[in-house]
Amino acid sequence: MTRKIGLAALTVLELTPPDMVSCARDAGFDAIGLRLLPATPTEVQHAMVGDTPLVRETERRLKDSGLPVLDIEIFRLKPDTNVADYRAALETGARLGAREALIAGNDPEEARLTASFAAFCDLAAEYDIAGNLEPMPWTDVKTFVQGARIVAAAGCANAGLLIDPIHFDRGGDVPASIAAAPASRLRYMQLCDAPAARPTDTETLLHQARAERLMPGDGGLDLAGILRAVPRDVPLSLEIPMQALTSTMPAVPRTRQMLEKARRLIASL
Repeated sequence: MTRKIGLAALTVLELTPPDMVSCARDAGFDAIGLRLLPATPTEVQHAMVGDTPLVRETERRLKDSGLPVLDIEIFRLKPDTNVADYRAALETGARLGAREALIAGNDPEEARLTASFAAFCDLAAEYDIAGNLEPMPWTDVKTFVQGARIVAAAGCANAGLLIDPIHFDRGGDVPASIAAAPASRLRYMQLCDAPAARPTDTETLLHQARAERLMPGDGGLDLAGILRAVPRDVPLSLEIPMQALTSTMPAVPRTRQMLEKARRLIASL
């Protein structure tokens, strides 16, 4: 098997970052993703930037487990974003061994967003980290094709484009859309499943994406088509929040089941 599989932070957001590392190790993952900055104001916030006790404990667990950090998140580019404000988080990510950073585009002016994305990539390059723009249908980068245009216009060697199957599908993209970006821009991708029927309202769209996804093979997304369209060595990150199941099934057996289903899917291609 050529694909390495990591565990995304959103999948086990009930855990602290050090416990996420331990969970990934115990469940058999090849890597871990860490959320250094919260995605929303209401999300639990951990002191994961700078030389904090939590960063030091996460660093210790990473060393003990031998797991690499696949990516760090989440970096939002808004109209008023000063990219330099992200230096401390990137420095912490580099300390933990991260090589990829996840970026959300929240600026409706595409030219300004492209410039901010390029500036972020330039800053991240100082830490040997790549910037990966993730299209999400409720943000200002709604589709893979639009994301490919922005990444190309930014013109940075360390600029990537991140596929998340649920966002990819809900944005109206299909596997053939992936040809819009050079394979070199696909540095890693996320993996999850979801019902085939696309939500008709934003509330349901957000709820599915942030709280109730499905394990690979349990839904109706064209995961096989997407995986066949990307390079076979692109690492995967399982981002599968399942809040209802989380209340009854601990993180390790839950994520181990996700990993087993992902491996079965890959083996079937």
